[in-house]
Amino acid sequence: MSITGAIDVPPGLRNVVVTETGLGDVRGDEGFYHYRQYSAIDLARKKTVEDVWFLMFEGRLPSDDEREQFVAELAPLRVLPSEVREVLPAVAAAGATFNPLAGLRTALSLLAAARGLPPLWDADPVRRTADAMLVCAVTPTILAALYRLRQGEEPLEPRADLTAAANWLYLVTGREPDAVQARAIEHYLIATIDHGFNASTFTARVIASTGADVVSAVAGAIGAFSGPLHGGAPDRALASLDEIGTPDRIDEWVRAKVTAGDRIMGFGHAVYRTEDPRSLMLRDIAVDLGGDLVDFATTVEGRIVEVLAELKPGRNLYANVEFYAGVVMELCGLPRLMFTPTFAVSRVIGWTANILEQAAESKIIRPAARYIGEPPPAPVPT
Repeated sequence: MSITGAIDVPPGLRNVVVTETGLGDVRGDEGFYHYRQYSAIDLARKKTVEDVWFLMFEGRLPSDDEREQFVAELAPLRVLPSEVREVLPAVAAAGATFNPLAGLRTALSLLAAARGLPPLWDADPVRRTADAMLVCAVTPTILAALYRLRQGEEPLEPRADLTAAANWLYLVTGREPDAVQARAIEHYLIATIDHGFNASTFTARVIASTGADVVSAVAGAIGAFSGPLHGGAPDRALASLDEIGTPDRIDEWVRAKVTAGDRIMGFGHAVYRTEDPRSLMLRDIAVDLGGDLVDFATTVEGRIVEVLAELKPGRNLYANVEFYAGVVMELCGLPRLMFTPTFAVSRVIGWTANILEQAAESKIIRPAARYIGEPPPAPVPT
């Protein structure tokens, strides 16, 4: 049966333009992506998380005075509200397996209820931005607190004297990071703030298009992000290095994976047909940090690319952001349980920037589906 006015699109909406955005774009054929008018990689190399956060929300990079004011506004927002703090021990203890993203969804939902976050439809731009700022600022504190509670340790208070990246490392590990580690994580955080209309970002915008509150849209994005085909791969990519173990096992391991039809985590990307620019930057950072893990990772990467080119000719499968992200985070002292949450710490800024942009629109996102089941109306059995 046909749907009046329906347009067939590729599976997964691939290359289908669903809206216009001023936030950025990914040019997969060129191996390039940008935030606003700036190369995202250039921003990662030259600016701070706070600078790029301001850029995504305000549309321009901050002046020195604006940066100072922005950082001052963020400091109190990072502190856990009492309503959330009281329930975090129970959230952290729930389940046989620790699931920090599920805990984050729960805590943010409580925050929205306790603070009375209004629907986007009913809020003015100032209130929308304030709610988005709160969600972004408190997300790292919640995630770190959940981790420490699960480990039997007390959560730490965020420090106003530390940058967003250094604060994250401190809140999770309990140690003030050295400047090299903090900057390495800052590179990663900036590089992963936004990345086109990926599944979680699109989910956030669909929910925002209904006029729901900021947290509802972020919670939906977190749900999409938690899937291993999206945000849940940095620890799995590093686990692959553990499975391989030694350089002489690389070929055997790759061929076995391909033969079994298994996905090799950390390789391939839905958009890039060249090397992932985020992976290239993180590889450079990993090499600067140095060590046996880096030497092994670069050897494995090179050989996997060669074997995949042989087994899957024409596919152009290269290392993606997750492969070296895991290496960098491991070298900076983050536990593997917190690799994907680290990704969420940055991506929540991109989600909320998209939510704010979508909230300025008045049209709900409502696609159609073509029914392919048994033809109706069938008689209902008595």
